Amino acid sequence: MESTTGLYKTELIKPRRPWRSLAQVELATTEWVDWYNHRRLHYALNYLPPAAYESMFYAHSQPDQHALVTV
Repeated sequence: MESTTGLYKTELIKPRRPWRSLAQVELATTEWVDWYNHRRLHYALNYLPPAAYESMFYAHSQPDQHALVTV
C-alpha cells in the first residue's frame, strides 16, 4: 500500500498543486483510482488492466456446481 500511496502522490497530488478545494482533490482522486484499476496496463498481467484481468480470472475459476456438497 505504501508504494501505491507514493505513486498516487507523485502522479496526481504533487504535479497538480495548489489544489483549490477538497472537492477538487476528491474528484481527481476518483478519476485516478478509476484509471489505476480500469485503464492502466500492468506488465505482470500481460499488459491488461487489473479489472480486466480480475474479470477473466473469476470467469475461468467458477466453482464446479457438481462438486458442491450439501450437508
